Amino acid sequence: MDEKATLHHYLSIRRTELLAKLDGLNGYDLRRPMTPTGTNLLGLVKHVASVQLDYFGKVFGRPSGRELPWLADDAEPDSDLWVAAGETPESVIELHHFSAAHSDATIDELPLDAPGVVPWWPEERRNVTLHRILVHMLSETSQHLGHADILRELIDGSAGKPGDINLTGRSPEEWALHRARIEAAARDDAGK
Repeated sequence: MDEKATLHHYLSIRRTELLAKLDGLNGYDLRRPMTPTGTNLLGLVKHVASVQLDYFGKVFGRPSGRELPWLADDAEPDSDLWVAAGETPESVIELHHFSAAHSDATIDELPLDAPGVVPWWPEERRNVTLHRILVHMLSETSQHLGHADILRELIDGSAGKPGDINLTGRSPEEWALHRARIEAAARDDAGK
């Protein structure tokens, strides 16, 4: 695999893993805020799909033709990070698939050194290449996948992905003992 194919491959994997964090959850668990700032699973997917459309679309003069009201200049701040009552999980998942397909077409069509302009970045950094945007979106998608992994663990205790060799296999009871040991070490250290 060449460099572009490698970056694209890892971006595709991270997209799939992000969507998998939604599997089997009800509408409330998909939408509910799990942090003081309102971070929620479906909002993360909506955000990644939205920014991906701009980075692989507008930046390279390849707009998708799809208007996203939550990204408009007069939109409520952070409205791309949660799902309003009129939006459905299915519509967010469809947007993610649409965004991936549009982005994949840009990636397939352009060489790594294709120039683009990110108008919302500071002027000294606005001029980019497809390579830089691929790295940026791989990083952004991976970061939000990490957020989603933690949120999913808070919702139902599932962590990682099926067959994940990086996550120690423990029973719920063993995880509770492990967590208690870590808590005790933190308390002991704080008591010094």
